Amino acid sequence: MKKILLITSLAILVSFNSICCTTAIISGKATPDGRPILWKHRDTDEFNNKMMFIKGGKYEYIGLVNSNDSLYQVWAGTNSAGFSIMNSASYNLKPKDDHTTLQDQEGMVMKLALATCATIDDFKRLLDSLPKPLGVEANFGLIDAQGGAAYFETDNFKYKIFDVNDSKVAPDGYLIRTNYSFSGRENEGAGYNRYNTASVIINEAYKAKKITPEFFLSKATLSLRHELTKTDLSNVFKKKEDFQNRMYPFRDYIVRYSSSSTIVVHGVKAGETPSLVTTWVKLGFQPTSISIPLWVSAGETIPGILTAPRTKKALLCTFTLLIKKDCFPFNKGTEGENYIYLEVLGNNSNTGIMQQNVQFEKDIIAKGEKLEAKWRRLGFDDNEATDFYKEVNESILLYYSFLCKEKPKER
Repeated sequence: MKKILLITSLAILVSFNSICCTTAIISGKATPDGRPILWKHRDTDEFNNKMMFIKGGKYEYIGLVNSNDSLYQVWAGTNSAGFSIMNSASYNLKPKDDHTTLQDQEGMVMKLALATCATIDDFKRLLDSLPKPLGVEANFGLIDAQGGAAYFETDNFKYKIFDVNDSKVAPDGYLIRTNYSFSGRENEGAGYNRYNTASVIINEAYKAKKITPEFFLSKATLSLRHELTKTDLSNVFKKKEDFQNRMYPFRDYIVRYSSSSTIVVHGVKAGETPSLVTTWVKLGFQPTSISIPLWVSAGETIPGILTAPRTKKALLCTFTLLIKKDCFPFNKGTEGENYIYLEVLGNNSNTGIMQQNVQFEKDIIAKGEKLEAKWRRLGFDDNEATDFYKEVNESILLYYSFLCKEKPKER
């Protein structure tokens, strides 16, 4: 019996580690420009992700999908109405007496929501109308073009809404969720340390009035801080002494072995056109990836490195995974997932992969923000967006041709 319990516990632990995410919703009152932000740092055992442009429903949308999924279930996305959605799995929400066998339907629910919903109220009506059990246990995070921002803590039969615009619910104008629900069973679930770490770094940015898309793309989603142990591995980069050929424990950080992609949605103020909603994606293993902005109004012209037809893999994701192997060279069993070869990411000379990538993407982020500012004055220009996509695609391909030692195989 003890052996069975141990095996079960280990299986649950592996599941928690491989399908966990860190997320946040920031209302406009907590950002410098008054526009909401949605952040999902995805963790999954499906490392090959890509972006797809989907049409055929009431609304067109762009979504993050698993490359091997022919159904294109969506794990975060934005539609042409300016409605954006994401999720984090919850492990303390479903009642213990709920023995529903249908599960893992979150990607289908989000796919349906993107195709049919324009507002948070629409999503509420969708959940009410869907047949039960839903097959979900999740914290769904949403923002819309009307100023709405909320989490729906949702199980098979019910949900509870946490309105990020309600000062009683979110006193500072933002909420964070990892892999437990606030309406669920206390002290169960997963992601408590990641929640605490995210709370500290977001609060620091809030006090400094620096909660921006770039903060999430280049800092929060790459954070090497660990609130429980009061560790910040990025401090090792600053040391003058040699730290080569050393492995460092790497468990329960926001970014970790199972990290697979980041989505940051920069929303619009109520009254602004939904075409200006910007969906930033850092595809693949985030420390080895580059941030790229997308706009639903630009249509199907997604940069080629972010997407691929059918069940083929996205080239940017492939690049990041090739370099990721250098970060985790200890590959005996599954133990190596918890130890990182830190010198690959950074050093005192700022020539580590993560350090170089942050510098490289600064230009992309600056140009993307410049286009946003221009379009707010003159209106969205799909030709300009397409030209920018081509420029970004070519520059990143060239960049990785020098950066990546191993060349990608057939996708």
